[in-house]
Amino acid sequence: MVETPGELSVETPSELKYVDTHEWIREEGGGVISIGITDYAQDSLGDVVYVELPEVGDQLEAGDEAGAVESVKAASDIYAPVSGEVVAFNEALEDAPEIINEFPYGDGWFFKMKMTDPAELDKLLSAEEYISSTEDDD
Repeated sequence: MVETPGELSVETPSELKYVDTHEWIREEGGGVISIGITDYAQDSLGDVVYVELPEVGDQLEAGDEAGAVESVKAASDIYAPVSGEVVAFNEALEDAPEIINEFPYGDGWFFKMKMTDPAELDKLLSAEEYISSTEDDD
């Protein structure tokens, strides 16, 4: 677990990959990844009140808008970190979007994709690189 200096409440698990648009990516095996937003992102947004997720079967390219998350403070788009097909979405978030604030790296995942090109993962950020990118935001 890597912690951002000065922001000890914000966690950034080192086993995940990241995108500078504040999504995290966990490899699940078999070319499937889970995607959510980082602790930094949910902390910046505040209390999440609504999430719009992609549908199973949606084909997304890396960088495509895949949904949105709304909080009491702001709304933010969710982007596909890699190209692939949506194979699942987190139905629990429809009735309880606050799970994102409580468990951003666990039960607060957004959707899962079957990647078309696993090599795209190599272009994503490590935890350390992601933390550096958030320091520029402060």
